[in-house]
Amino acid sequence: MPKLSNNERIRNIAIIAHVDHGKTTLVDAMFKQSGLFRVGQEVDERIMDSMDLERERGITIAAKNCSVVWRGVKINIIDTPGHADFGGEVERAISMADGALLLVDASEGPLPQTRFVLKKALAAGLKIIVVINKIDRKDARSDEVLDEIYDLMIDLDATEEQLEFPLLYAIGREGIAQENLEEKGKDLHLLLDTIIKEIPPPAYDTNEPFQMLVSDLGYSDYLGRLAIGKVFNGKTGHNISLVCIDSEGKHNPLKVSKLQTYAGLKFAEIENTEPGDIIVLSGIENVKIGDTICTKEFPKPLKRISVDEPTVSMKFTINTSPFSGMEGKHVQSSRIRERLNKETLRNVAVQVEDTGERDSLIVKGRGEFQLAIVIETMRREGFELCVGRPEVIVKYRNGEKLEPVEHLFIDCDENFLGIVSEKLSSKKGRMTNLVNNGRGRIRMEFSIPSRSLIGYRDEFLTDTKGTGIMNSYFTGYEPYRGNFPVRFTGSIVSDRQGNAVPYALFNLEPRGHLLIAPGDPVYEGMVVGEHNKEGDINVNPCKEKKLSNMRAAGKDDNVILSPVRPLTLERAINFIREDEMVEVTPVSIRIRKSVLSAHKRHAMRSAKLKIEQ
Repeated sequence: MPKLSNNERIRNIAIIAHVDHGKTTLVDAMFKQSGLFRVGQEVDERIMDSMDLERERGITIAAKNCSVVWRGVKINIIDTPGHADFGGEVERAISMADGALLLVDASEGPLPQTRFVLKKALAAGLKIIVVINKIDRKDARSDEVLDEIYDLMIDLDATEEQLEFPLLYAIGREGIAQENLEEKGKDLHLLLDTIIKEIPPPAYDTNEPFQMLVSDLGYSDYLGRLAIGKVFNGKTGHNISLVCIDSEGKHNPLKVSKLQTYAGLKFAEIENTEPGDIIVLSGIENVKIGDTICTKEFPKPLKRISVDEPTVSMKFTINTSPFSGMEGKHVQSSRIRERLNKETLRNVAVQVEDTGERDSLIVKGRGEFQLAIVIETMRREGFELCVGRPEVIVKYRNGEKLEPVEHLFIDCDENFLGIVSEKLSSKKGRMTNLVNNGRGRIRMEFSIPSRSLIGYRDEFLTDTKGTGIMNSYFTGYEPYRGNFPVRFTGSIVSDRQGNAVPYALFNLEPRGHLLIAPGDPVYEGMVVGEHNKEGDINVNPCKEKKLSNMRAAGKDDNVILSPVRPLTLERAINFIREDEMVEVTPVSIRIRKSVLSAHKRHAMRSAKLKIEQ
């Protein structure tokens, strides 16, 4: 018979919030008010966003842990990403939590990514505390947002107990929490007290031996591989023989060199573990997320973390352009393969498969944004590689072709209703809801194939003059909705190697939108612009003005070129067609044809036309 007990000295809470709803700022304030920093200590803003990419983009990419101590109780705070493409991080965070803090903007209300993470938290049976943040905003509508939260939770099949959630209002930037809108709070003590009062302490079975579920992995130059996870039952200490039970049920013996737990943002060494705490074990090799670590005498696996399947795949290959090896440190296929395999150990939502070709791999993930973050991280680490266009992963059931479908939310000015709905319907989208609140902005909802959204975000921002908001989440697989044109324009392709010349670019401008500036190095097969018409054209961007010994009026006019938008990784990935690739180096991002030789491409096109006839 299980004999259950609670560890009252610990609370484990996950924070759920949409991008830019103030989660990281609120956690900063909790750190400062819990006494983690001494008075007058200089502290960076958004200390939870430790990755450079997170600080640049203002989003949480990797779920991270930290802790504060309040009234003698240790509160482990588990960060969750606000973007559905990083959903693999969500399952990991929720596996360690006993409750969740739902943070919602007082003006924007619960947005789609909030829905995605909240659905996982409710399904796991977590106790929810709702905090409506940024109540000092001029456009705050706290009462309406509260109604939207109730509607959302009912829609997500929340239990009666989960619907009776504690409610607080906050101004995260000022470090204030209050019970109602009338009485202004002084600090976050009320929030910290509510967490201790409302979030259940971790329960454990006193009869069970030590069991820990590995929810995250880390690496230390001094200690080697780090296994991070929650202790579900029992205790352990230093130099005790443990085993790691993998996905196939195999028992791998291991010896822990160091036991640590979270103290603020850092690790603190401990002698013994407590049930319910989140700990870090050092010196363990060959451990994967979802494994159970337990005692050698009583090996008993816990339920593994289940992760939603990937929906998008991309081809990663070595850089085969003439500029290969000039700008990056790591160019070999073995180094790229090793780095991607390392990514799968840290990120459960990423999968790597062999293509049968020596120099290429297929990488699968939740969305093209997640894969773009993997590529950007590798680029900053000195890798040089080429990637193909993102493709959705289709399935077949009883001979029927199925594809991933998203629920898309659009918030834009009512003037743009026509162009947005026209574009999305041409991409096989179906409008499911339209709300016009009479304030000049409308909300639309669509059921749309995932492949329709690849490359659409830039188009959407152009169509809505940068004022539209677009969010989506994955709903499941549905019957294939048919083909549609991906891009109506062709590419302007360089036919030789050299440096781009202003005179040549000036004469190419009427042909389309250029992607390169004067002086940029080019090579045969490199895409230098977007053609106005459907087909590709081969051009010479290195052509110089013919000089003559006769001077004539107007011959030596200065060439003034239109400014070129810098090519970002996401823009390049969204732009390319099936026969194109993105060349990524630590210094440059270029678009190129998969087959560089103009002669070979012409021969392939002719062969294809013959087959079609």
